[in-house]
Amino acid sequence: MTSSPILVIYAHPAPRRSRANKPLARALASLPGVAMRDLYWHYPDFDIDVRVEQEAVEAAELIVFQFPVQWYATPSLLKEWIDVVLEMGWAYGPGGTALRGKHLMVLATTGGRAHSYNADGIHGHTFDMFLLPLQQTAALCGMQWKPPHVLHDADDASAETIDAHIAQVRAALQPWLPADADA
Repeated sequence: MTSSPILVIYAHPAPRRSRANKPLARALASLPGVAMRDLYWHYPDFDIDVRVEQEAVEAAELIVFQFPVQWYATPSLLKEWIDVVLEMGWAYGPGGTALRGKHLMVLATTGGRAHSYNADGIHGHTFDMFLLPLQQTAALCGMQWKPPHVLHDADDASAETIDAHIAQVRAALQPWLPADADA
C-alpha cells in the first residue's frame, strides 16, 4: 500500500444526495498526499477488511473522519469501522501502539444550524459535546486530537459557503501536505 501522510475515512451512506460532503471529498481526493477510503463504496455489506484498513492507517500521519452527523453520531459504517479496525493490542491496550503519535481530525456536516447547538438550543449541548466519543477514542489510542471542522446547515448551504468550508479544510490540512502542494 502506498504511503500518504493524510488518510481520509469518508463515510456517507447517501453520497448522491450530499450537497457538501461530496464536493469536499472530491477536493480532498485531488490533493497530493491524500488517500481516500470511501467506506460505503468499499464495504456496502459492512464486511470490513480489517488488515487492509489497518495498513492504510499505519501509512498515514493524519487520520481524517469525514461524515454527515446522523442522530448526534457518526454513520453506522464508520462506527463499525472504529469497532473492528481499532483493535485492542493494535490501536490501544497492551501492545497497542499503531496509532500513538498520529493525529485525528473530524470533518463533519450537520443539518442543524450552528446556533441550535448550545445549552439553550434544540440540541441542548454545544456541538463539541457530540464529538466526545471520537475525542476519547483518539486519547485512548495515543492520538493527538485536532480541532474539528464542522459545516452546519449543510443541506441549505450556498455554493459559496461550501467552497469557503473546503478552503478552510484545505488550509487546516496544509501541515501534512507535500511542500509543493498549493492549498
